[in-house]
Amino acid sequence: MSVTAARTRRRARIPRCTHPQGCARTRRSAPEPALRGRRLPGWALLAIAVAALGLAAAVVYPAGIGNWVLVTVIAAILYLTGVFAAAWSVEGPRSARNRTWSALIHSAFVLAVLPLASVTWTLVAKGSRRLDHDFFFTSMRNIGARDANGGAYHAIVGTLEQTGIATLITVPLGICAAIYVVEYGRGPLAGTIRFFVGVMTGIPSIVAGLFVLSFWVLVISPKLNGGRPGYSGFAAALALTVLMLPTVVRSTEEMLRLVPASLREGAYALGVPKWKTVLRIVLPTALPGIVTGVMLALARAAGETAPVLLVAGGGASINVNPFQDNQNSLALLTFQQAGDASRYAPARAWSAALTLVALVLILTIAAKLVAGRSPLAR
Repeated sequence: MSVTAARTRRRARIPRCTHPQGCARTRRSAPEPALRGRRLPGWALLAIAVAALGLAAAVVYPAGIGNWVLVTVIAAILYLTGVFAAAWSVEGPRSARNRTWSALIHSAFVLAVLPLASVTWTLVAKGSRRLDHDFFFTSMRNIGARDANGGAYHAIVGTLEQTGIATLITVPLGICAAIYVVEYGRGPLAGTIRFFVGVMTGIPSIVAGLFVLSFWVLVISPKLNGGRPGYSGFAAALALTVLMLPTVVRSTEEMLRLVPASLREGAYALGVPKWKTVLRIVLPTALPGIVTGVMLALARAAGETAPVLLVAGGGASINVNPFQDNQNSLALLTFQQAGDASRYAPARAWSAALTLVALVLILTIAAKLVAGRSPLAR
């Protein structure tokens, strides 16, 4: 049988509509498939949240079994249960599971943000009370327990000098070590560097302070100061360098590994030397991530108290020379004022903590802006 005859027989079996409007009537009377199912209205989730919060408050507060934290936890559980039940009854089990997991993710985000928001609000509310001219331009010299004055000028100078010196030492060493490990290191030396960097990442800050105390303050500096131990801001900067270095190395190493290999291969194909490829292509590509790692290390170093207390000694006077005599910092001033018996000390402690956070924030924003406008990043 030919193909034409088979097609003719199949066409003959299909009944044709003889009514001139029959096909249109049939199409109009046939039910259209539903493309969308039933969905919860937009106000349902808000109503469930309000009901869960009200029910949790009605259970916790009259019984006296907790505060707003317990109310929030119970309300979150009731909200998830209510969303699952409402979505199951209206939209079906699949949509109910989807909505429940979405609500759980959003709830986890809110619970993660709440402590940060609470700390920020507390710090701003309590730290802004002493943010005046006297706080920023005076020190704690000759300030007694009954004196409401006294500022953090000496601590601000110490923090800027100590972290600045530590950054100047750490950044070149850390970036060069990371470049060697990623671009050149293929032998046991690279593995040794990775091992010790990983070990140094988790050392306590007090260990770094004790190391600098035993090595620099008690051994090296007496030979330069006529036999007298040299407690100074530079010694504190060395201790902060020990803490910053592993963070800078690890973050820079990870950023360099994220640079696509095709960029290196393209440069090598054009005859560009390896050192120039690293300097002109690899580093500019990884520069934003490197700056972020450096600022994370700086933020950690700026908030350390134990190393500064051990090797810089603190002090109430202004000392702009980091290589001689005791020097204070904002973290150490916060620690000292928090343990002071004066009724004016807590306000100074909160203001010093707020100043430290604001200083790190300003430095981070400035570093980001400088890195974004640098010719290396273009």
